Amino acid sequence: MNGYSLLTQAMVYLAAGVISVPLAKRLGLGSVLGYLLAGVLVGPFALNLVGPEGDILKFAEFGVVILLFLIGLEVRPALLWRLRTAIFGVGTAQLLATAALVGAGSLAFGLDWRLGAATGLILALSSTAIVLQSLEEKGQRQGPVGEASFGVLLFQDLAVIPLFAFLPLLAPHGGPAAPSPHEAGLVGDLPIWVRALAQLGAIAVVVVGGRYLTRPLFRYIAAARLREIFTASALLMVVAVAALMQLVGLSPALGAFLAGVVLAESEFRQELETDIEPFRGLLLGLFFITVGAGLDLGLVMAHPLELLAAVTGLIVLKTLAMYLTGRVFRAPHRVALTTAVGLAQGGEFAFVLLGFTVGAHVMDAGLARLLTAVVAVSMAATPLVTAAYERLVLSRKEDPAEPSDVPFDEGEADVIVAGFGRFGQIATRLLLANNFKVVILENSIEQIEILHRFGWRVHYGDASRIDLLRTAGADKAKLLLVAIDDRDKAVEMVAAAREAFPHIEIFARAFDRRHAYELIKTPNVSVERETFESALNYGRRALLKLGLSERRAGRAASLFREQDAALWKQLAPIAGEEDRYALASRDSRQTTEKVLRAEMARIAAEEESEAAAKRAAAPEAAKPSKASERVEPGKTRV
Repeated sequence: MNGYSLLTQAMVYLAAGVISVPLAKRLGLGSVLGYLLAGVLVGPFALNLVGPEGDILKFAEFGVVILLFLIGLEVRPALLWRLRTAIFGVGTAQLLATAALVGAGSLAFGLDWRLGAATGLILALSSTAIVLQSLEEKGQRQGPVGEASFGVLLFQDLAVIPLFAFLPLLAPHGGPAAPSPHEAGLVGDLPIWVRALAQLGAIAVVVVGGRYLTRPLFRYIAAARLREIFTASALLMVVAVAALMQLVGLSPALGAFLAGVVLAESEFRQELETDIEPFRGLLLGLFFITVGAGLDLGLVMAHPLELLAAVTGLIVLKTLAMYLTGRVFRAPHRVALTTAVGLAQGGEFAFVLLGFTVGAHVMDAGLARLLTAVVAVSMAATPLVTAAYERLVLSRKEDPAEPSDVPFDEGEADVIVAGFGRFGQIATRLLLANNFKVVILENSIEQIEILHRFGWRVHYGDASRIDLLRTAGADKAKLLLVAIDDRDKAVEMVAAAREAFPHIEIFARAFDRRHAYELIKTPNVSVERETFESALNYGRRALLKLGLSERRAGRAASLFREQDAALWKQLAPIAGEEDRYALASRDSRQTTEKVLRAEMARIAAEEESEAAAKRAAAPEAAKPSKASERVEPGKTRV
């Protein structure tokens, strides 16, 4: 390892991530770009603090395996069937369209058509790790953009195996095909039909074992009540499935995904996801750092214009191909464009395929190094491209012609409900029970489909769009209920709605006190903290269980509510000043506790006095008379 121990490499990588990622997040660049820049700085082509990254890279690639396993846990078979169009329809069309455009573009650089086809197919793949990480940070995994992106990425991952078989056919001189990294196992030298049988057998083992063997195994392990053993068992299962897939020539990441899908309906799904999640984040970060460390800065400096043109061309062509594909499959303009921009980079599997094509004599090592740099730079540029897109495009008002497709036929609405989750549903049912006309807006496709099965009429759309609110009838509505799950978007929506519809009453759901303070910066907005009343009732019932009277428990809850309302008004002017707010909040909390104790002591004294008075006022008839205390002859007093 040229003097660089594994521990030294790991220490430098981890230190680089710890330092750079928080800084990148503060600057609004995102965690992925922070990891990539950290890798560039410590890599062998810059400060050279770690030497060759091969050993760490092999370990870090396991982060992609864990990522695919966790994705599989979230994809229940019913959801996978529902996304079949996005996976096999949009995914296939995107891969072919991107390969055609990128391949045609590469011909402009003077490449042979075989090289152009290989380049197009390899660069058509996008980064599963970067895209899904970005969607999670922005809360878009469950929306239309997240579903479209996930479908395309999943198909690309599935397409990697056929590409290993197809790319050697593009060798200009029919050179011998190098074995793929996944074929280096037990079946690498066997006939094709034997390999196929072995692969089908391995898939059957994963499916059957995951369905029938893992449940009793995890029940046995869970009975020991040792969390670290359960975590070790979860990691063992992922490693075993990945190793099995690699032995039979399949992708370890795809094997892990299949195992996750099989376990998606298991009662242990949540526990598995919770235990493995920390490893996913750490190993993915390490993977991004190794990608950055592998960027050949010497090559970048030697051919800056060519590299810039290639990266720009790749991003533009992939965006165009994905956007056209999305529109062909009737995705809205905004969804298609946002998905296209997010998928415009190269992918992590491109590094594997480029090395494979060199061994198969499809392309020379110099071109492979250049394309590796193109992929790495495009991955590093993704956070910047998406940030620019959000600032220049998403921040602009959308074309008002699109919302007209939404059939708002409820008549003139009294109330518009934005967000129909667990919070918005309860309030809406009260309104409907009192014969108010309500228009419901929700931007989660999955949530809408569930609600439709229960008979709810819910309209799809982003309620933060003023033109959509106007189409829904906000000009004449009396009330707007804001119950969306996005804290920042709720604040922006309330401010925009107040400006656009000054007549309408706005009630907003707040996640906590600080979020409520952000919301009331907009004038004439009423807020309700989502857990306050339920937590207060929860505490009142706890007091009853502990033996307090209904009077004391009810008074404690009402007095707490009064004190909290006073504290709310008192702290509002200093809500943004951390030190003053914390000090004043602490003092006010102590005051509230003193008031509550005093009031509870007063009520307890009153109750004791009332009880004593009742005992004293008990009728004389209830006491035993002297005559009754006489003992009749022949009887003994008991």
